Amino acid sequence: MSTPDAPPTSRWLGHGSERWLDDPVESGPAAGFGVYLHVPFCAHRCGYCDFATWDDKAGWMHRYVAAVHADIARTVAGGRRAVAPASAELDDHWPEVTSIFVGGGTPTLLPPDDLAGLVERVVAELDLAGDAEVTVECNPETASVALFERLVAAGVTRVSMGAQSFAPHVLATLERQHGPERPVAAVAEARAAGIGSINLDLIYGTPGERDEDWAETLRRVVAVGTDHVSAYALTIHDNTPFGSAVRDGTMPAPDEDLQADRFDVADDVLGAAGFQHYEVSNWARSPALRSDHNLLYWRHGDYLAFGVGAHAHVAGRRWWSHRSIPRYVTAIEDGGSPVAMDEVLSEAERAEERLMLGLRVREGLHPHDVPPLDAEALEDAMRLGLVTTSCGRLQATARGWFLLDEAVRRLM
Repeated sequence: MSTPDAPPTSRWLGHGSERWLDDPVESGPAAGFGVYLHVPFCAHRCGYCDFATWDDKAGWMHRYVAAVHADIARTVAGGRRAVAPASAELDDHWPEVTSIFVGGGTPTLLPPDDLAGLVERVVAELDLAGDAEVTVECNPETASVALFERLVAAGVTRVSMGAQSFAPHVLATLERQHGPERPVAAVAEARAAGIGSINLDLIYGTPGERDEDWAETLRRVVAVGTDHVSAYALTIHDNTPFGSAVRDGTMPAPDEDLQADRFDVADDVLGAAGFQHYEVSNWARSPALRSDHNLLYWRHGDYLAFGVGAHAHVAGRRWWSHRSIPRYVTAIEDGGSPVAMDEVLSEAERAEERLMLGLRVREGLHPHDVPPLDAEALEDAMRLGLVTTSCGRLQATARGWFLLDEAVRRLM
Protein backbone atom coordinates (compact mmCIF):
# COMPACT_ATOMS: atom_id res chain seq x y z
CA MET A 1 0.00 0.00 0.00
CA SER A 2 1.72 3.19 -1.13
CA THR A 3 1.02 6.78 -0.22
CA PRO A 4 0.75 9.21 -3.13
CA ASP A 5 2.74 12.44 -3.03
CA ALA A 6 -0.38 14.60 -2.81
CA PRO A 7 -3.63 12.88 -1.83
CA PRO A 8 -6.61 14.13 -3.80
CA THR A 9 -9.05 16.39 -2.00
CA SER A 10 -11.83 13.96 -2.89
CA ARG A 11 -10.46 11.51 -0.35
CA TRP A 12 -11.00 14.17 2.30
CA LEU A 13 -14.59 14.74 1.25
CA GLY A 14 -13.97 18.45 0.72
CA HIS A 15 -12.70 19.17 4.23
CA GLY A 16 -9.85 21.48 3.34
CA SER A 17 -6.73 19.35 3.22
CA GLU A 18 -5.36 21.71 0.55
CA ARG A 19 -4.21 24.22 3.16
CA TRP A 20 -1.97 21.59 4.82
CA LEU A 21 -0.35 20.11 1.71
CA ASP A 22 2.47 22.67 1.60
CA ASP A 23 3.25 22.33 5.31
CA PRO A 24 6.26 20.22 6.38
CA VAL A 25 5.58 16.51 6.82
CA GLU A 26 6.45 15.54 10.40
CA SER A 27 6.67 11.75 10.05
CA GLY A 28 9.42 9.30 9.12
CA PRO A 29 12.89 10.84 8.77
CA ALA A 30 11.41 14.29 9.40
CA ALA A 31 10.39 13.16 12.90
CA GLY A 32 14.03 13.08 14.00
CA PHE A 33 16.30 10.25 15.11
CA GLY A 34 16.27 8.85 18.62
CA VAL A 35 18.21 6.55 20.91
CA TYR A 36 16.59 4.53 23.69
CA LEU A 37 18.65 3.01 26.52
CA HIS A 38 17.06 0.45 28.83
CA VAL A 39 18.21 0.07 32.43
CA PRO A 40 16.21 -2.87 33.81
CA PHE A 41 17.15 -2.79 37.48
CA CYS A 42 14.54 -2.18 40.18
CA ALA A 43 14.76 -2.29 43.95
CA HIS A 44 11.28 -3.82 43.89
CA ARG A 45 9.21 -5.02 40.94
CA CYS A 46 5.71 -3.58 41.36
CA GLY A 47 2.84 -6.03 41.05
CA TYR A 48 1.39 -4.42 37.92
CA CYS A 49 4.68 -4.12 36.00
CA ASP A 50 5.09 -6.02 32.73
CA PHE A 51 8.35 -4.36 31.62
CA ALA A 52 11.73 -6.07 31.28
CA THR A 53 12.90 -5.41 34.83
CA TRP A 54 15.21 -7.25 37.24
CA ASP A 55 16.59 -6.86 40.73
CA ASP A 56 20.37 -7.11 40.97
CA LYS A 57 20.67 -9.84 43.56
CA ALA A 58 22.85 -11.82 41.15
CA GLY A 59 25.25 -8.88 40.71
CA TRP A 60 24.80 -8.23 36.98
CA MET A 61 24.81 -4.43 37.11
CA HIS A 62 28.48 -3.78 36.30
CA ARG A 63 28.59 -6.31 33.45
CA TYR A 64 25.30 -5.04 32.10
CA VAL A 65 26.49 -1.45 31.86
CA ALA A 66 29.67 -2.59 30.10
CA ALA A 67 27.60 -4.67 27.67
CA VAL A 68 25.39 -1.71 26.76
CA HIS A 69 28.49 0.39 26.09
CA ALA A 70 29.82 -2.34 23.78
CA ASP A 71 26.43 -2.73 22.08
CA ILE A 72 26.29 0.99 21.30
CA ALA A 73 29.85 1.11 19.96
CA ARG A 74 29.44 -1.97 17.73
CA THR A 75 26.08 -0.93 16.33
CA VAL A 76 27.28 2.56 15.45
CA ALA A 77 30.52 1.25 13.93
CA GLY A 78 28.53 -1.19 11.78
CA GLY A 79 26.72 1.65 10.05
CA ARG A 80 23.09 2.24 9.23
CA ARG A 81 22.93 -0.14 6.26
CA ALA A 82 23.64 -3.06 8.59
CA VAL A 83 20.38 -2.54 10.48
CA ALA A 84 18.10 -1.23 7.73
CA PRO A 85 16.26 -3.40 5.19
CA ALA A 86 18.09 -3.63 1.86
CA SER A 87 15.07 -2.17 0.12
CA ALA A 88 15.58 1.11 1.98
CA GLU A 89 18.84 1.76 0.07
CA LEU A 90 20.34 3.80 2.90
CA ASP A 91 23.98 4.78 3.26
CA ASP A 92 26.01 4.11 6.41
CA HIS A 93 25.70 7.63 7.77
CA TRP A 94 23.76 7.95 11.03
CA PRO A 95 21.40 10.94 11.26
CA GLU A 96 21.85 13.58 13.91
CA VAL A 97 20.33 12.43 17.21
CA THR A 98 17.40 14.60 18.24
CA SER A 99 16.42 12.72 21.41
CA ILE A 100 17.80 10.24 23.92
CA PHE A 101 15.59 8.46 26.44
CA VAL A 102 16.92 6.36 29.31
CA GLY A 103 14.10 4.20 30.64
CA GLY A 104 13.60 1.22 32.90
CA GLY A 105 13.32 -0.26 35.36
CA THR A 106 14.78 2.43 37.52
CA PRO A 107 17.78 3.94 35.72
CA THR A 108 18.65 6.01 38.79
CA LEU A 109 19.51 2.83 40.71
CA LEU A 110 22.76 2.86 38.76
CA PRO A 111 25.67 4.75 40.33
CA PRO A 112 25.44 8.31 38.98
CA ASP A 113 28.67 8.03 36.98
CA ASP A 114 27.50 4.79 35.36
CA LEU A 115 24.14 6.29 34.41
CA ALA A 116 25.68 9.50 33.10
CA GLY A 117 28.29 7.43 31.29
CA LEU A 118 25.63 5.72 29.16
CA VAL A 119 24.40 9.09 27.92
CA GLU A 120 27.96 10.23 27.36
CA ARG A 121 28.66 7.09 25.31
CA VAL A 122 25.83 7.93 22.92
CA VAL A 123 27.08 11.51 22.63
CA ALA A 124 30.61 10.25 21.93
CA GLU A 125 29.50 7.79 19.23
CA LEU A 126 26.83 9.83 17.43
CA ASP A 127 26.26 13.47 16.53
CA LEU A 128 23.82 15.10 18.95
CA ALA A 129 21.64 17.99 17.82
CA GLY A 130 22.24 21.21 19.71
CA ASP A 131 18.64 21.29 20.90
CA ALA A 132 18.35 17.55 21.55
CA GLU A 133 16.06 16.37 24.32
CA VAL A 134 17.81 13.98 26.72
CA THR A 135 15.46 12.32 29.22
CA VAL A 136 16.18 10.03 32.16
CA GLU A 137 13.46 8.20 34.07
CA CYS A 138 13.72 8.12 37.83
CA ASN A 139 11.75 7.10 40.87
CA PRO A 140 11.31 9.86 43.46
CA GLU A 141 12.98 7.86 46.23
CA THR A 142 16.20 7.58 44.19
CA ALA A 143 16.42 11.30 43.41
CA SER A 144 18.95 13.75 44.83
CA VAL A 145 20.50 17.07 43.87
CA ALA A 146 23.90 15.39 43.45
CA LEU A 147 22.44 12.81 41.06
CA PHE A 148 20.69 15.43 38.97
CA GLU A 149 23.79 17.63 38.86
CA ARG A 150 25.80 14.71 37.45
CA LEU A 151 23.10 14.07 34.85
CA VAL A 152 23.00 17.73 33.84
CA ALA A 153 26.78 17.63 33.37
CA ALA A 154 26.28 14.68 30.99
CA GLY A 155 23.76 16.64 28.93
CA VAL A 156 20.45 15.49 30.44
CA THR A 157 17.74 18.10 29.88
CA ARG A 158 14.63 16.34 31.15
CA VAL A 159 13.59 13.86 33.84
CA SER A 160 10.47 11.73 34.01
CA MET A 161 9.43 10.69 37.52
CA GLY A 162 7.08 7.90 38.47
CA ALA A 163 4.88 9.67 41.03
CA GLN A 164 1.80 7.52 40.14
CA SER A 165 -0.40 8.90 42.96
CA PHE A 166 -0.41 11.26 45.93
CA ALA A 167 -2.78 9.07 47.96
CA PRO A 168 -0.86 6.91 50.49
CA HIS A 169 -3.18 3.89 50.27
CA VAL A 170 -3.08 3.96 46.45
CA LEU A 171 0.72 4.06 46.52
CA ALA A 172 0.62 1.08 48.88
CA THR A 173 -1.66 -0.88 46.55
CA LEU A 174 0.68 -0.11 43.64
CA GLU A 175 3.61 -1.26 45.82
CA ARG A 176 5.47 2.00 45.32
CA GLN A 177 8.44 2.64 47.57
CA HIS A 178 7.85 6.36 48.20
CA GLY A 179 5.28 8.41 50.08
CA PRO A 180 3.18 11.27 48.71
CA GLU A 181 5.63 13.99 49.74
CA ARG A 182 8.70 12.53 48.07
CA PRO A 183 7.82 13.55 44.46
CA VAL A 184 7.42 17.16 45.65
CA ALA A 185 10.94 17.14 47.09
CA ALA A 186 12.32 15.36 44.01
CA VAL A 187 10.92 18.01 41.67
CA ALA A 188 12.56 20.72 43.79
CA GLU A 189 15.87 18.83 43.70
CA ALA A 190 15.71 18.51 39.92
CA ARG A 191 15.00 22.23 39.55
CA ALA A 192 17.87 23.11 41.90
CA ALA A 193 20.26 21.01 39.82
CA GLY A 194 19.28 22.72 36.57
CA ILE A 195 17.00 20.14 34.97
CA GLY A 196 15.04 22.14 32.41
CA SER A 197 11.92 20.00 31.97
CA ILE A 198 10.11 17.62 34.33
CA ASN A 199 7.40 15.04 33.69
CA LEU A 200 5.36 13.24 36.33
CA ASP A 201 3.81 9.86 35.53
CA LEU A 202 0.42 9.06 37.08
CA ILE A 203 -1.71 5.91 37.20
CA TYR A 204 -5.48 6.09 37.62
CA GLY A 205 -8.14 3.47 38.20
CA THR A 206 -6.23 1.55 40.88
CA PRO A 207 -8.50 -0.66 43.01
CA GLY A 208 -9.46 1.32 46.11
CA GLU A 209 -8.81 4.71 44.55
CA ARG A 210 -11.66 7.12 45.33
CA ASP A 211 -12.81 10.16 43.41
CA GLU A 212 -11.30 12.41 46.05
CA ASP A 213 -7.96 10.56 45.86
CA TRP A 214 -7.67 11.24 42.14
CA ALA A 215 -8.76 14.86 42.56
CA GLU A 216 -6.12 15.39 45.26
CA THR A 217 -3.44 13.75 43.10
CA LEU A 218 -4.23 16.11 40.23
CA ARG A 219 -4.29 19.11 42.56
CA ARG A 220 -0.85 18.19 43.92
CA VAL A 221 0.56 17.64 40.43
CA VAL A 222 -0.54 21.09 39.33
CA ALA A 223 0.76 22.67 42.54
CA VAL A 224 4.21 21.09 42.31
CA GLY A 225 4.88 22.92 39.06
CA THR A 226 5.69 20.07 36.72
CA ASP A 227 5.99 20.85 33.01
CA HIS A 228 4.39 17.69 31.69
CA VAL A 229 2.01 14.99 32.91
CA SER A 230 1.59 11.44 31.61
CA ALA A 231 -1.52 9.74 33.01
CA TYR A 232 -2.25 6.09 32.30
CA ALA A 233 -5.16 3.84 33.19
CA LEU A 234 -4.02 0.88 35.27
CA THR A 235 -3.66 -2.11 32.96
CA ILE A 236 -3.60 -5.63 34.35
CA HIS A 237 -1.26 -8.04 32.55
CA ASP A 238 -1.85 -11.77 32.95
CA ASN A 239 1.79 -12.56 33.71
CA THR A 240 2.02 -10.24 36.72
CA PRO A 241 1.07 -10.62 40.41
CA PHE A 242 -1.86 -8.25 39.79
CA GLY A 243 -2.97 -10.51 36.95
CA SER A 244 -2.90 -13.51 39.28
CA ALA A 245 -4.83 -11.58 41.93
CA VAL A 246 -7.57 -10.67 39.45
CA ARG A 247 -7.83 -14.29 38.30
CA ASP A 248 -7.99 -15.47 41.92
CA GLY A 249 -10.66 -12.94 42.79
CA THR A 250 -8.54 -11.23 45.45
CA MET A 251 -8.35 -8.01 43.41
CA PRO A 252 -11.13 -6.52 41.30
CA ALA A 253 -10.48 -5.97 37.62
CA PRO A 254 -10.20 -2.30 36.62
CA ASP A 255 -13.55 -0.66 35.95
CA GLU A 256 -13.29 0.77 32.42
CA ASP A 257 -16.19 3.17 32.91
CA LEU A 258 -14.60 4.48 36.09
CA GLN A 259 -11.27 4.85 34.31
CA ALA A 260 -12.98 6.83 31.55
CA ASP A 261 -14.42 9.15 34.21
CA ARG A 262 -10.96 9.55 35.78
CA PHE A 263 -9.56 10.45 32.37
CA ASP A 264 -12.22 13.13 31.88
CA VAL A 265 -11.47 14.61 35.30
CA ALA A 266 -7.75 14.70 34.49
CA ASP A 267 -8.39 16.48 31.21
CA ASP A 268 -10.64 19.03 32.91
CA VAL A 269 -8.26 19.77 35.79
CA LEU A 270 -5.08 19.85 33.74
CA GLY A 271 -6.72 21.87 30.99
CA ALA A 272 -7.93 24.44 33.51
CA ALA A 273 -4.36 24.70 34.82
CA GLY A 274 -3.03 25.52 31.36
CA PHE A 275 -1.83 22.11 30.23
CA GLN A 276 -2.36 21.19 26.58
CA HIS A 277 -3.67 17.68 25.91
CA TYR A 278 -1.53 16.74 22.91
CA GLU A 279 -1.61 12.92 23.00
CA VAL A 280 -3.97 10.29 24.39
CA SER A 281 -2.16 10.07 27.74
CA ASN A 282 0.00 13.21 27.74
CA TRP A 283 -0.37 16.88 28.69
CA ALA A 284 2.24 19.65 28.41
CA ARG A 285 2.30 23.25 29.62
CA SER A 286 3.39 24.38 26.14
CA PRO A 287 4.35 22.83 22.77
CA ALA A 288 8.02 23.33 23.67
CA LEU A 289 7.55 21.08 26.73
CA ARG A 290 6.06 18.10 24.90
CA SER A 291 8.07 14.86 24.85
CA ASP A 292 10.13 15.01 21.67
CA HIS A 293 11.21 11.39 22.04
CA ASN A 294 7.68 10.08 22.34
CA LEU A 295 6.55 12.31 19.47
CA LEU A 296 9.23 10.59 17.40
CA TYR A 297 7.57 7.22 18.14
CA TRP A 298 4.10 8.54 17.34
CA ARG A 299 5.36 10.06 14.09
CA HIS A 300 6.86 6.71 13.05
CA GLY A 301 10.43 7.94 13.17
CA ASP A 302 13.64 5.91 13.40
CA TYR A 303 15.45 5.09 16.61
CA LEU A 304 18.13 2.79 17.94
CA ALA A 305 17.59 0.93 21.20
CA PHE A 306 20.05 -0.75 23.54
CA GLY A 307 19.54 -3.00 26.55
CA VAL A 308 17.37 -5.97 27.46
CA GLY A 309 14.02 -6.10 25.72
CA ALA A 310 14.69 -2.80 23.91
CA HIS A 311 12.87 -2.31 20.59
CA ALA A 312 14.46 -0.39 17.70
CA HIS A 313 13.13 0.76 14.32
CA VAL A 314 14.96 1.90 11.19
CA ALA A 315 13.32 2.35 7.77
CA GLY A 316 10.58 -0.20 8.35
CA ARG A 317 12.70 -2.84 10.09
CA ARG A 318 12.06 -3.52 13.76
CA TRP A 319 14.22 -5.60 16.05
CA TRP A 320 14.42 -6.25 19.76
CA SER A 321 16.92 -7.66 22.22
CA HIS A 322 16.65 -10.62 24.56
CA ARG A 323 14.64 -9.86 27.70
CA SER A 324 17.05 -11.91 29.83
CA ILE A 325 20.02 -10.04 31.29
CA PRO A 326 22.29 -13.14 31.22
CA ARG A 327 21.44 -13.83 27.55
CA TYR A 328 21.90 -10.19 26.56
CA VAL A 329 25.19 -9.74 28.41
CA THR A 330 26.79 -13.05 27.44
CA ALA A 331 25.84 -12.61 23.78
CA ILE A 332 27.72 -9.31 23.69
CA GLU A 333 30.65 -10.56 25.78
CA ASP A 334 31.01 -13.51 23.37
CA GLY A 335 31.09 -11.17 20.38
CA GLY A 336 27.62 -12.10 19.20
CA SER A 337 24.37 -10.24 18.66
CA PRO A 338 21.88 -9.59 21.47
CA VAL A 339 19.00 -9.38 18.99
CA ALA A 340 16.23 -11.85 19.79
CA MET A 341 14.01 -11.26 16.75
CA ASP A 342 13.41 -8.83 13.93
CA GLU A 343 10.81 -8.12 11.27
CA VAL A 344 10.53 -6.01 8.14
CA LEU A 345 7.15 -4.37 7.84
CA SER A 346 5.27 -4.52 4.57
CA GLU A 347 4.00 -1.29 3.03
CA ALA A 348 0.51 -2.17 4.25
CA GLU A 349 1.78 -2.80 7.79
CA ARG A 350 3.74 0.45 7.80
CA ALA A 351 0.69 2.36 6.60
CA GLU A 352 -1.48 0.85 9.33
CA GLU A 353 1.16 1.59 11.97
CA ARG A 354 1.48 5.20 10.79
CA LEU A 355 -2.27 5.52 11.06
CA MET A 356 -2.46 3.98 14.53
CA LEU A 357 0.42 6.06 15.89
CA GLY A 358 -0.58 9.29 14.15
CA LEU A 359 -4.11 9.18 15.50
CA ARG A 360 -2.73 9.06 19.05
CA VAL A 361 -1.66 12.70 18.82
CA ARG A 362 -3.97 15.69 18.81
CA GLU A 363 -2.44 17.03 15.59
CA GLY A 364 -3.40 13.84 13.76
CA LEU A 365 -1.92 12.98 10.39
CA HIS A 366 -0.69 15.32 7.69
CA PRO A 367 -2.47 14.53 4.40
CA HIS A 368 0.80 13.19 2.96
CA ASP A 369 0.91 10.58 5.74
CA VAL A 370 -2.59 9.22 5.32
CA PRO A 371 -2.65 5.94 3.39
CA PRO A 372 -5.27 5.47 0.67
CA LEU A 373 -8.59 5.10 2.44
CA ASP A 374 -11.90 3.87 1.16
CA ALA A 375 -14.26 6.86 1.04
CA GLU A 376 -17.11 4.85 2.56
CA ALA A 377 -14.87 3.62 5.39
CA LEU A 378 -13.81 7.17 6.17
CA GLU A 379 -17.41 8.38 6.03
CA ASP A 380 -18.43 5.55 8.38
CA ALA A 381 -15.69 6.36 10.91
CA MET A 382 -16.68 10.03 10.82
CA ARG A 383 -20.37 9.22 11.21
CA LEU A 384 -19.56 7.16 14.32
CA GLY A 385 -17.65 10.10 15.76
CA LEU A 386 -14.29 8.30 15.74
CA VAL A 387 -12.34 10.64 13.45
CA THR A 388 -12.63 14.07 11.90
CA THR A 389 -11.10 15.91 8.96
CA SER A 390 -12.62 19.26 9.88
CA CYS A 391 -9.25 21.05 10.10
CA GLY A 392 -7.80 19.43 7.00
CA ARG A 393 -5.88 16.70 8.83
CA LEU A 394 -7.08 13.24 9.81
CA GLN A 395 -7.58 13.35 13.58
CA ALA A 396 -9.13 11.11 16.19
CA THR A 397 -11.96 12.62 18.20
CA ALA A 398 -12.12 12.28 21.98
CA ARG A 399 -14.34 9.23 21.41
CA GLY A 400 -11.87 7.93 18.84
CA TRP A 401 -9.04 8.14 21.35
CA PHE A 402 -10.94 5.76 23.63
CA LEU A 403 -11.72 3.45 20.71
CA LEU A 404 -8.50 3.78 18.73
CA ASP A 405 -8.27 0.13 17.67
CA GLU A 406 -11.84 0.30 16.42
CA ALA A 407 -11.16 3.53 14.52
CA VAL A 408 -8.12 2.08 12.74
CA ARG A 409 -9.91 -1.19 11.98
CA ARG A 410 -12.74 0.68 10.30
CA LEU A 411 -10.42 2.93 8.31
CA MET A 412 -8.14 0.17 7.06
